[in-house]
Amino acid sequence: MNYFDRHKKGLRLRAVGCVSLILLLVGGGVMSFTSSVGTRIGTHSPADSVASVQAFMGVYKVLKSPRCMNCHPAGDAPLQGDDSHVHTMNVQRGIDGHGVYALKCSNCHQAQNTPGLHTPPGNPRWALPPADMKMVFQGRTPRQLAKQLLDPKQNGGKTKQQLIDHVTLDGIVLGGWNPGEGRTLPPVSHAEFARLFKTWIDKGAYLPAK
Repeated sequence: MNYFDRHKKGLRLRAVGCVSLILLLVGGGVMSFTSSVGTRIGTHSPADSVASVQAFMGVYKVLKSPRCMNCHPAGDAPLQGDDSHVHTMNVQRGIDGHGVYALKCSNCHQAQNTPGLHTPPGNPRWALPPADMKMVFQGRTPRQLAKQLLDPKQNGGKTKQQLIDHVTLDGIVLGGWNPGEGRTLPPVSHAEFARLFKTWIDKGAYLPAK
């Protein structure tokens, strides 16, 4: 065997060895890849920063709509109307979020919507978030709001799964799509909102850049 034949044989052996090593690693489940932009966070679907952030931007549009933001103000007075003006009755949050003194939320907001145009919407749990867990939506950037939602110290101690359950099943959230006569609905259906929220979490719960 001359030099060239030996050289070609050596190349073939090295190639076979490399293929065998790759098959061994893959077959044994050893090979893994870590994304440079983040890792999967307790979900059953692959992390996808682009899909996660895109889904949250849909969620953000709902949370910033009057039906959500009016009860998540930056100050201690609830907001009203599609223009989100400060509540005209001078209602204040109070320690528990249910108002102060004689100006309690339940005085006007009953268990159901009051019939008639622009009359008080209702829910058995109508209130602002309590003073020690304000969950402010007003004035928050997408990144700030996403970070706040994921922080148990600011979201009422909820896990990611509990957040999904909250936006999917909680009657106080569902009420945003039944606001009473004369009020606009959030920009997407509740089913779509819940789907977007779950996608955001399942794809890694990534924070928007800004």
